[in-house]
Amino acid sequence: MCGSRGRCGKQEAVAGRSCRTVGNPGANDRDNRPLGKRGAFCIVARMFVDECVVKLQAGDGGRGCISFRREKYEPWGGPNGGDGGRGGDVVLLGDDDTNNLVDYKYQPHWRAERGEHGLGSDQHGKDGAPRLLKMPLGTVVIDEATGKPVAELIEDGQRIVLCKGGNGGWGNTHFKTSTNRAPKRANPGQPGEGGTFRLVLKSIADVGLVGFPNAGKSSLTGQITKARPRTAAYPFTTLHPQIGVIEYRDEVKGHRRLLLADVPGLIEGASENRGLGHRFLKHIERCALLLILVDMAGTDARDPRDDYKNLLRELELYDRTLLKKPRVVVANKMDVPEAKEHLAKFKRRYKTVDVLEISCLTGDGLDRLKKELLKRVTALRGREKVSRKTAA
Repeated sequence: MCGSRGRCGKQEAVAGRSCRTVGNPGANDRDNRPLGKRGAFCIVARMFVDECVVKLQAGDGGRGCISFRREKYEPWGGPNGGDGGRGGDVVLLGDDDTNNLVDYKYQPHWRAERGEHGLGSDQHGKDGAPRLLKMPLGTVVIDEATGKPVAELIEDGQRIVLCKGGNGGWGNTHFKTSTNRAPKRANPGQPGEGGTFRLVLKSIADVGLVGFPNAGKSSLTGQITKARPRTAAYPFTTLHPQIGVIEYRDEVKGHRRLLLADVPGLIEGASENRGLGHRFLKHIERCALLLILVDMAGTDARDPRDDYKNLLRELELYDRTLLKKPRVVVANKMDVPEAKEHLAKFKRRYKTVDVLEISCLTGDGLDRLKKELLKRVTALRGREKVSRKTAA
């Protein structure tokens, strides 16, 4: 339910939230609705945001205090001004339960608490509370002033102090000397660090699923993972990346899982900001394995051979290193009669490419595909661990 608690009375869409109102509920609706509520309901669709700009500011330090002891029988009490408290830091926290940056798109300004000022009787001001910002894993922080990356969060629980709070100022106690026993001087608190930063999310997944629109990527994601993306008989049903979990249950090796990133359909010229795919190509940069899904039925009079060629070309134009990643080519819609003929032509052109045949409609070949993905990703991760140990 939305914040209006059913009192909207109209249809609206604000910041990715759509609200629908039922004008005249029937008898059943009237009986089932909560007591004291009008017949209205709201459907909230959470937007996916993978890039935004934020302004962050750490807390300033508190001022030092100028104070003197004024007690009975202590005519020469001396200075007793306390120091100011330290300003709070802006801390980034890698959080596995956060999956996008929508919270920072509509609230781009974040500030930590400032330190309290020092007090008399040598009382130190309270330190300011830090501002803790939870970030999805794979977030890269870029300083807008220099254009250089300054932080990257890749592990759950990873903490990075992005902006340090200012130190508190000294009270007049620190300035007491043998020749200046009544100093009337204290330092102001130092300002906290701040700046404008661009947050860019590059999803961390084991397998990156790439293909042209209507190739069946959403159907495949729904078949082999627990994700339930939208599917339809028209292109661009997926408007933002989907992260699905492929579950493996083995009595000997135990429970294992792989993360699959479904990137929205690319089109020719995606690397030149055409279509939707250019915005999300960055989500496959961190994937260990690329799954190239080809519509072998030739839907919309397409040629699977040209589709495969154009997909590789768009990946190369975006980042040449993507072609160096291991990949597995999967031929979908093999239940269609024309698919066999198209597959034979495909193999004649790309003789060195191994193709796995599947059908998301009938489920044929999906178990073999899951096993092949696990086998290849496990081998890749093993080689990565060996290379890290060798480098260390």
